[in-house]
Amino acid sequence: MRTGKGDSEGWRTLLSQGNLARLVIVCFGVWLHAADSLLVATMMPDIVTDIGGARFVAWTVALYEIGSIGSGASAAVLAMRYGLRPAMTVAALVYLAGCAVSAMAPAMWVMLAGRLAQGLGGGGLAALSFIAISLLFSRSVMPRVMAAVSALWGIAAFIGPLVGGVFADLDLWRDGFWFFAAQALLLAVWIGVSRALRQPDGGVAAAARLPVWRLGVLSLGVLAIAAAGISIRPVATPLMVAAGLVLLALFLRMDGRREANRLLPRNPIDPRNGVGAALLMVLCFSSATIAFSVYGPLLLTALHEIPALVAGYMIAASSIGWSVMAIVVSGAKERHDGALILGGMGIITVSIAGLAFAVPHGSLFSVLVFALLEGGGFGLAWTFILRRVTALAPSGETARAAAAMPTLQQIGYALGASYVGIVANSAGFADRIARETAEVVGFWIFAACLPLALVGLYAAWRFVSFAGRPALADGA
Repeated sequence: MRTGKGDSEGWRTLLSQGNLARLVIVCFGVWLHAADSLLVATMMPDIVTDIGGARFVAWTVALYEIGSIGSGASAAVLAMRYGLRPAMTVAALVYLAGCAVSAMAPAMWVMLAGRLAQGLGGGGLAALSFIAISLLFSRSVMPRVMAAVSALWGIAAFIGPLVGGVFADLDLWRDGFWFFAAQALLLAVWIGVSRALRQPDGGVAAAARLPVWRLGVLSLGVLAIAAAGISIRPVATPLMVAAGLVLLALFLRMDGRREANRLLPRNPIDPRNGVGAALLMVLCFSSATIAFSVYGPLLLTALHEIPALVAGYMIAASSIGWSVMAIVVSGAKERHDGALILGGMGIITVSIAGLAFAVPHGSLFSVLVFALLEGGGFGLAWTFILRRVTALAPSGETARAAAAMPTLQQIGYALGASYVGIVANSAGFADRIARETAEVVGFWIFAACLPLALVGLYAAWRFVSFAGRPALADGA
């Protein structure tokens, strides 16, 4: 494709007039968050071998996502109240502290504290970086900024496993955390001395109140479900799951009764309205696809005896498939949205079923194929989900509906990690896992996610059925 003169001038504008320093800072903040999960997933087999705590592996994801949800929801309020520079500096320092705690962890419970702090800092950096983009760049260069940030996510999919694999193969996983702590320190110092993040006067609205109680209830609900999987007991485990679901229902009720600082649209997971169907679909498929990221490296190294680096790239294949497919279909016409969304969700469902066979019994090539399909399904549908959601959202709810998509995605990841933790530990997952047990775990963590995918498919069908109709805020 030819690049016109105006496009070249646009890139020159982005790389000059003080924009370059801003671009590097926001990309740096997004990088720390984007590379974190792949780095840690790649190093996890060595971490468990060294400090144990295999029963808590799912918590390393759940707590990180809980931290990201809390800081992401708080980012705008903190930026409005204290300014962009102080907020980003603190986020970088919190991420640094989390990396340091994880690096020095003598046991898994200390590692979990570090992962929570990393989620708070990393999620905050990512959210604040996007706020910085909206405040500090002109509309003429903003598409190029977003293109650079999007490319960075794809780069992280390649580099994250490489970094984690190198440190893991050298038996230096603690240094992997120190390496990212050093980057966070560099970012914090750079933000502190740079004038690149100076906000324009009048660039933000008045700050809303931080939804502390609702975020607390949401976090407790996820933690209750995660706690149910630590020690599987006939009575205690179902009761903990039930308590977690009650707390999540309470969160939805509390949030729905608010207006000024409501986190989600009204009836956010009700398939009887277009936006609710879309968000239910996102929640279900996020929950159903997290198993490979959480347990994939541990199972692949145990069953296929591959290096940590190779296992990391198997996990990264999903992100790569997402990026490639999103580029391929980016120019699709709006009339094809419904078919692309349903097709993408169908592909994801097939990939989950395929991984249930491929991980415990198939070849590495089959695992790679289904991992690529899983990410490709999301890439096929994601852009068009957002386009359809904004078209169906009721008046005054468009921005909130769009912002709810990544929020429900993170909640889905946290809930899904907690759920598959229960499944894995029920199947006998342990610090020293025998091959036979690994095969059982490798089947059930994916098979148990198929019902979630089927609910997501139903929600996807409901979602696309609202095409061309006005949004129904209160049910059909």
